[in-house]
Amino acid sequence: VFLSAHYAGDDLVPKFDQGEAWKKVFGPVFIYLNCINSGEDPLTLWDDATRQMLVEVQNWPYSFTESEDFQSADQRGSVTGKLLVFDRELSSDNIPANGAYVGLCPPGNAGSWQRECKDYQFWTVADEMGSFSVRNIRTGTYNLYAWVPGFIGDYKNEAMITITSGSEIQMGEIIYQPPRNGPTLWEIGVPDRSAAEFYVPDPDPNFVNRLYINHQDRFRQYGLWDRYTELYPDQDLVYTVGESDYKKDWFFVQVNRKTTDSTLVGTTWQIKFNLGSVYPKGSTFTLRVALASASLAELQVRVNNPETRNRPLFSSGLIGRDNSIARHGIHGLYWLYNINIEGGLLVQGENVLFFTQPRNQSPFQGLMYDYIRLEAPP
Repeated sequence: VFLSAHYAGDDLVPKFDQGEAWKKVFGPVFIYLNCINSGEDPLTLWDDATRQMLVEVQNWPYSFTESEDFQSADQRGSVTGKLLVFDRELSSDNIPANGAYVGLCPPGNAGSWQRECKDYQFWTVADEMGSFSVRNIRTGTYNLYAWVPGFIGDYKNEAMITITSGSEIQMGEIIYQPPRNGPTLWEIGVPDRSAAEFYVPDPDPNFVNRLYINHQDRFRQYGLWDRYTELYPDQDLVYTVGESDYKKDWFFVQVNRKTTDSTLVGTTWQIKFNLGSVYPKGSTFTLRVALASASLAELQVRVNNPETRNRPLFSSGLIGRDNSIARHGIHGLYWLYNINIEGGLLVQGENVLFFTQPRNQSPFQGLMYDYIRLEAPP
């Protein structure tokens, strides 16, 4: 299935206007079958298949195809360059975008590549110095996009890039300035578009898949969403900055809680933190909330006021059709919200942020957080 709503939802189902012409090449598809003699280690099959995969990657794009819609290597082009990050709160110098994902995608807004599924995209991973080379790009017009593990937000180069047969475009050094208003007061998680670093519980003993015991993909165990109610039967999660550890104390997904009669209720998580002083009148804090997934959910944020009947400071509205909770995933589409908090809403001493997910029609409605940061006024 090359195009489907199965995991990421309707956002990745192509939409067509009346009478719109469309075609796209899928493939060629390579199927590799191997075997071992009786008594040999079965894992050698995997190792052999991995080696063959690397061979096929080097051979792509194949030269044997005769379709005019599948361009050969000499008909395609390449783009190279170096991506650097400038964050004044981290360094006065540019930082190499180590491990950045850099791609050529159809023209659009920053981050629009996430939901683009009708045309072609070409991606690579930058090296430790931020150098990248995107090769074998089909002829056409693109924007260059990127996102950098360790930094929030999306990069888009405003220049339109036209690929012609045999073109080798040098971008030189390009600079990404991630969103930033002031110094970090505190942060939760790692900005990598995944909730994998948070607390993933052990599975229900009735549903254990032994393949994922003590495995880096332990989140693939069945039914982990139900463990939230077991861990928090009466009161929702409370995270105290400076005391709590997000690896142990931040559940990897904010889902509904089951009551004693098995009905579902929305949940409100708390982040408690201290301010050592009162900031001048008119000062503004910035709350950055990056979501790794949203499944027919809503994020409401309140400051020092837990009453859900009152209008929240911020509401995302109903967002997301990811199926990452039900499909045992750890991320879906990425969302970034930048929320201004007037200094008058905060007090010297303890403050509390309330994160409410009120939608409760299904056990699979919820949010996965990627990263949360509170910035002081500039």
